[in-house]
Amino acid sequence: MSRALARQLSEMGIRDPRVLRAVEQVPRQLFVPPALRREAESDRPLPIGFGQTISQPFIVALMTEALQLTGSERVLEVGTGSGYQTALLALLAREVWSVEIVPELSAQAAAALRTLGLENARLRVGDGREGWPEAAPFDRIAVTAAPAAVPEPLLAQLAPGGRLVIPVGADPELQQLELLVRGSDGVTTTTHLLPVRFVPLVGGGG
Repeated sequence: MSRALARQLSEMGIRDPRVLRAVEQVPRQLFVPPALRREAESDRPLPIGFGQTISQPFIVALMTEALQLTGSERVLEVGTGSGYQTALLALLAREVWSVEIVPELSAQAAAALRTLGLENARLRVGDGREGWPEAAPFDRIAVTAAPAAVPEPLLAQLAPGGRLVIPVGADPELQQLELLVRGSDGVTTTTHLLPVRFVPLVGGGG
């Protein structure tokens, strides 16, 4: 249980009680390399190999909170990574479809999700920029690596009324976490949430 981490995130401004309960239920230690497990409860990113990181818990919780999940949604996650955010989403949504470009990370994440008994998350290896077209549309989309601009295929897979949270920016020093909301009329509005620093979203030619 991660009660201390959930309490810390609450003090940092995370308000959604469902998100905080999910953080309590998912041991971050399960998603970091064994040598770093003593640091798993710290609010900072950690390397997970293959040039990738597990994001700091506050950013994970903030992104998840911005999705405004009620439990009925179909969620696309681009960038499975360690599988930590996948696990949180699986607790909070009806279905999760998660794409990861690194096969080894996808396999490790799948094993961790099995350990937690989470069966409503589907994982596959592929180019996250393309989303998961045959499973679209999605009520929510979370992107955990930064493209230079929002990939058009992801926008096309966002359902009316849907929410997409994504870090955007080719320069890691100038990235912004953005929330895109698609209205029932098809018009999408964008809100800048805060400056962030994510690894690049690779695929689609780099």
